[in-house]
Amino acid sequence: MLVLDLALKSLRNRLLVTSLTVGSIALSVALLLGVEKTRVGMRESFSNTISQTDLIIGPKSGTIQLLLYSVFGMGSPTQNISWDAYQHWAAHPAVDWTIPYALGDSHRGFRVIGTDENFYEHYRYRGGQPIEVSEGEPALGVFDVAIGSQVAEELGYGLGDEIAVTHGMGGFIQHDQTPFTISGILAPTYTPVDRAIYVTLEGVEAMHDGWEDGVPPASAMSFGGGPPAGGDEAGAGTERAASLPDDPAHDGESPEENAAHAHEPTQVTAFFVGATNRRDVLSLQRDVNEWSEEPVMAVLPGLALSEMWDGLGYAEEGLRLVSIFVVIVGLLGMLVSLYTSLDARRREMAILRAIGAGPVRILSLLVLESALLAALGALLGVAVVYGGLALAQPWVESQFGLYLPVAGLSPIEYGYLGAVVVAGFLIGLVPAIKAYRTALHDGLAVRV
Repeated sequence: MLVLDLALKSLRNRLLVTSLTVGSIALSVALLLGVEKTRVGMRESFSNTISQTDLIIGPKSGTIQLLLYSVFGMGSPTQNISWDAYQHWAAHPAVDWTIPYALGDSHRGFRVIGTDENFYEHYRYRGGQPIEVSEGEPALGVFDVAIGSQVAEELGYGLGDEIAVTHGMGGFIQHDQTPFTISGILAPTYTPVDRAIYVTLEGVEAMHDGWEDGVPPASAMSFGGGPPAGGDEAGAGTERAASLPDDPAHDGESPEENAAHAHEPTQVTAFFVGATNRRDVLSLQRDVNEWSEEPVMAVLPGLALSEMWDGLGYAEEGLRLVSIFVVIVGLLGMLVSLYTSLDARRREMAILRAIGAGPVRILSLLVLESALLAALGALLGVAVVYGGLALAQPWVESQFGLYLPVAGLSPIEYGYLGAVVVAGFLIGLVPAIKAYRTALHDGLAVRV
């Protein structure tokens, strides 16, 4: 206890140097833990984008490619699946529910996704949370559209506004002949759902009416930005009604009902599957992959995510390595501080020796000081990380969709902190050994 009391008083007497040393170690530790928290948060954010989905079925391609464009809205599909193939697997006895996705179009940089009511009923994210509509209603009519919260915020759209979809991602041909009316705004999920626009499968077919050969009809050759939000609804409605087909089999129905019957889906890009029994997932995946009537594939979302992270592992390790080097630099700075301060503490060491403190006690004093500096720096670094998480978590989540959980330290983080304290203890041996070997008269002699 005497050595501990001396160490604390010594550090207090050199408050400025002690504060700077502890601060440098704290920042180093905060960077190391911050990188680890961010790494874990990125994994959890990606993993929580889709939940309780057993399989993703799409055209034959790469596993990661299918995952990226269907779940994360990154990249573009190379081909589609026929509607007959989708219905075949949707009716499979092992399938409980499906969520079809039709991709390929956009609006002012945001991806447009064609789907059906199953999206609002069965899509889950972050531990089973459902999709909720904060304003209005889901997009269930042919020309209804539901927009993500980030789309509404960035573009300033509201209920009742009309938008025109652009053909392709980053294209310039507008589907002005079939504008969509915003019927709902989705609640924030902090996933790619917030940056997407959702229409019906029938709406996708309706706006591509006449594009059978991949070339737009003459009436669709518009290169402008489409009707502005909240524009001339009467004119747009007349134009849209004129674009609807005349189906005598459904006389007496509203234009929306007529369009729904006339524009039944012909293909989808991919679809999510919930199995009736989790034990049947692997056999269902094998059946899909071995199906010979159409080239389709099924992937397990969790397995695909693991494969993706294996490919990105080198980037994580690189960040972690940089953080470790920063901690090492901080500890070396502490070593320099302690070693250079020995010359100013020669008389202090000599006085301690003169009043009976042996070399071993001097060695223990300096090693304990070093360990205390490392421990204080580590604790302050932990406080900085959790304080930063508490303050920045809502902003990071809203701006980047990255969920950083404020959870306890993981075993690997405890290992980092322990390594910092042990390193501080070992570093303290260097100045301690020098002081141990210094003769008593060295500190009492007057230097000229």
